[in-house]
Amino acid sequence: MRIGILLITFLIPSIYWGQVTFGKTKHDFGEISNISDRFIDINLSNKGGKKEYILSVKKPSNVVYLVNGQFLEPDSSLTVRLQVNPTVKGRFNYEVKIFTSDKEEPTLIKLTGSLNSTSNKINPFQACPDFNSTPSKRNSVSSFELTVVTIDKETRNLIENTSVSMLQNGSPEWTLTTNINGEIKQKSNLGFSYFYANHPLYYPNEVGGYINFQRNYVVIELQRKPIKKIEPSITPEPTVATEATEAANNTDEKEALEQLEDELQKEFIAQEDSITIVPTQFNQLDKNDFNEQNFKPINVTFVLDISASMRAGEKMELMKFSLLQLSEMLRPQDKLTIVTYASESRVLLPTINGDEKDKAKEAIKGLRAGGMTAGGAGIKMGYKQTVRSFISDGTNQIIIITDGDFNRNSGDYKKYIKKYKKRGINMSVVGILNSEKDKKAMNEVAELGGGRYIPIFKLVDAKNNLKQEIRFICFRNKNY
Repeated sequence: MRIGILLITFLIPSIYWGQVTFGKTKHDFGEISNISDRFIDINLSNKGGKKEYILSVKKPSNVVYLVNGQFLEPDSSLTVRLQVNPTVKGRFNYEVKIFTSDKEEPTLIKLTGSLNSTSNKINPFQACPDFNSTPSKRNSVSSFELTVVTIDKETRNLIENTSVSMLQNGSPEWTLTTNINGEIKQKSNLGFSYFYANHPLYYPNEVGGYINFQRNYVVIELQRKPIKKIEPSITPEPTVATEATEAANNTDEKEALEQLEDELQKEFIAQEDSITIVPTQFNQLDKNDFNEQNFKPINVTFVLDISASMRAGEKMELMKFSLLQLSEMLRPQDKLTIVTYASESRVLLPTINGDEKDKAKEAIKGLRAGGMTAGGAGIKMGYKQTVRSFISDGTNQIIIITDGDFNRNSGDYKKYIKKYKKRGINMSVVGILNSEKDKKAMNEVAELGGGRYIPIFKLVDAKNNLKQEIRFICFRNKNY
């Protein structure tokens, strides 16, 4: 009997332990100065079945923090931002204890790095930047040399003349070509980065991940295409990297985008339409055609999922890239509104005309993920905004972009979809790296709203699928 009691006493804490999980428990800032970005975001997720709380945060005086919420509902997240303010030159090692209601002991966060100068000293009590702040990008100490290598997946041989694009915050930073050693060395900035590699003899591949001073070597594997029999011809001499080719590789953002779009367009033409069957007349049009004769004006409201689950992997990069591509296509007569939802919903971008592209880009690039999912509230707000900017002789559309969690704890959003469909406002759902299970739910909701499910799983999808959906619904309303 005593043994049974002891087992129960031992097992209960074990089962209960760890309902709140931490995205990371240590971070090395590398070498920093007084002008460096010195903060890190730590994501906390509640995997349990009841509400949990952050009870307290114990830290050294040289660490300050900010939290974007007080509690965690089941299956939700919040973010703790920690900033280090070291004042003594050399290595630093700080420990932060975060107490949560699901554990008796605190979770220990270790923050390390090295202060390289004490000139213009750091204020040890400097406030933590708010959640609208992001690390600076250019001409800062966050810049370091990055090496990107492309290799044959089977033989492991290095591949020269591979076109590689690096994206950060939804925009291409550079597009370069691997040298004779199959590598690219380029000054880059720390942060989440997305790489797209393409070579005529291989299938394209793309990878994403955080890069910094320590994680400064990226390997991209390429799968060789089947070899086709061709007539004998003179084999060209291998291309050797020269000063001229290196100079040509020094692309600015506009050139990088143009080169990347060319590569993605080739891939898009080569693949089958991944969205759905469309009318023959629509397919006969140029895929970039969006003229007034064939396409009605569109009033589109995007309802964006920016909850914590969207921070995983490449989801935010794919969503930003897709929205930036779409914004470039819009015409002056079109209207664009952006609503976001996480712990709460808000209007990120009030209605603008399609030619106000700078406003759209600024709002899209400023998107940050974190918090729980309030999809129902976002959908309701999206419909209200669409009604305000309604185009009587145009297409009025809501498009939800999510990884699949929009319908959790969302209440009576379905009756809104039915109600506004009768008023001429349809709804489509874009799935970003969603599961097969979520795809079924997305299809059901899209059909309820008179729209379609649009998948985005890679960069070529992000470039084309959303744009083609907008073209399709405007064409359909113009011709049917």
